[in-house]
Amino acid sequence: MGNEASLPQNLALTTQFSEEELRRLGRRFKKLDIDKSGTISIEEFMSLPELQQNPLVRRVIDLFDTDRNGEIDFKEFVQGLSQFTVKGADKESKLRFAFQVYDIDQDGYISNGELFQVLKMMVGTNLKDVQLQQIVDKTILIADKDGDGKISFEEFSAMVDDNADFHKRMTIDV
Repeated sequence: MGNEASLPQNLALTTQFSEEELRRLGRRFKKLDIDKSGTISIEEFMSLPELQQNPLVRRVIDLFDTDRNGEIDFKEFVQGLSQFTVKGADKESKLRFAFQVYDIDQDGYISNGELFQVLKMMVGTNLKDVQLQQIVDKTILIADKDGDGKISFEEFSAMVDDNADFHKRMTIDV
């Protein structure tokens, strides 16, 4: 994890975590880092039983992995989690993160194909592709206010904003 003495202080300045919370996160990070490489791989994340059942964990890991090297270092881990703290990110930041889960190609829009891919991850084989495509088409039709065939961040926000529980569901306690 690099220079561990200065890391909590530096991250305390750039995230919403206190130095004590960062030390706790450091201990959790070390437990996840099974091979002691200083990074957490997808396989190491997936070793947690509670994450094995989450169909979107790979998408979330992709978003945490800001340097795109396929693994999460401690800084990426902390910065990723800081978006979900009670005192951390505001509602818009959480909405942006949720939007990015769906915006796979990161072009600023959720296309029909992207929505299908993410929902397919979530429902697995519980729905036939034809049924899932119908849900995707209807969702795009409802959310796409400007008629361009895709969902912008603003359209996504308007759709999700109707769900009062959203902010609570996107919050963790460290």
